[in-house]
Amino acid sequence: MTERPRIVDAHHHVWDLSVRDQDWITGEELAPLRRDFSLADLEPEARANGVCATVLVQTVTVPEETPEFLALAHGSDLVAGVVGWADLTAPDIADTLAALRELPGGDRLVSLRHQVQGEPDPRWLLRADVVRGLDAVADAGLVYDLVIRPDQLPAASRAAEQLPGLTFVLDHAGKPPIAAGHTQPWADDLRAFAALPNTVCKLSGLVTEADPHDWTVKDLRPYADTVLDAFGPGRLMFGSDWPVCRLAATYPEVVETALVLLDSLTDGERDAVLATTAERAYGLR
Repeated sequence: MTERPRIVDAHHHVWDLSVRDQDWITGEELAPLRRDFSLADLEPEARANGVCATVLVQTVTVPEETPEFLALAHGSDLVAGVVGWADLTAPDIADTLAALRELPGGDRLVSLRHQVQGEPDPRWLLRADVVRGLDAVADAGLVYDLVIRPDQLPAASRAAEQLPGLTFVLDHAGKPPIAAGHTQPWADDLRAFAALPNTVCKLSGLVTEADPHDWTVKDLRPYADTVLDAFGPGRLMFGSDWPVCRLAATYPEVVETALVLLDSLTDGERDAVLATTAERAYGLR
């Protein structure tokens, strides 16, 4: 392929440690991430690899981060959408979402996300206060990103069944156990989630679910093929997971890996995964 296709990077992060700590960056393995990462760092790499728009995703569960990200998007011609955070369990969640939409860049708020993967209860998504909050997200015209462990997939399916008017976007394909080299029960639970019409999935984060120091495209392909078969190109979107991906691969390597994993698709199917699914699911302008 001599020319990069048009790409929407539907999943990346930024942070400034002088503004707030990223308390999840702990231990020697994550040490390369303990520095600032800005849009100015990302943009040259993204543009060089055919990226025309991105979705900036929350990193910490504090209310101040989302307005900051909206303001950043407001001043950027690259960030087309923001996945923010707000307390789903708060009684005034609907008012909070309305207020966020009124801020500079509020029109770029497309989704919410919570670090469900850190909740010890595998059925956290089914709590009554959480379901009420998810209903408010749907009423606001937003979608909901899921960052979950494989054992939380059944609860995610049940939540999607209960809330058919809300689109659920599964980040990082539900974090399959690539490094362990097995697919079950992840694959069956993923297919059950994908069987619901209001679900979408991100082809993202796979390089860091594999052995970050010794992975190959061959290691990733069974998982990517499962996701493609389960969701189809029309409900699958590419995300780099930059800068977390840097633990295992450079930005160009992540893009090139995605292109190889999609090599069996038609041009139209590939374009869906690389751009149009994200544009449609998030309502990107």
